[in-house]
Amino acid sequence: QVQLVESGGGLVQAGGSLRLSCAASGRTFGSIARGWFRQAPGKEREFVAAIAWSADSTYYADSVKGRFTISRDNAKNTVYLQMNSLNPEDTAVYYCAAGRVVVIDPTRYDYWGQGTQVTVSS
Repeated sequence: QVQLVESGGGLVQAGGSLRLSCAASGRTFGSIARGWFRQAPGKEREFVAAIAWSADSTYYADSVKGRFTISRDNAKNTVYLQMNSLNPEDTAVYYCAAGRVVVIDPTRYDYWGQGTQVTVSS
């Protein structure tokens, strides 16, 4: 089992920045891929970004490319999502996920955090 705990969400004005963190614990050695997803009210969960264990492979949704940066510190078992130039369309609950391969399909991830709310005011 892998436990994931997100933090760093909050309320920010449009144009502002937030950094989300996702700390992992438990049997993490088999679940090396990490992804960030988000879900806005009334919408399906959507892919935001993903990163491989070595951090040499990162993937982004088109809607966040150039504004968000995913990174990881394997010594701390923590993944980060730096979010810049936020706009109201980024408002959602953000979830961290762990899996065996880096994919954009949320069904391929085995473990999920509880989510952290990000609200961007106009």
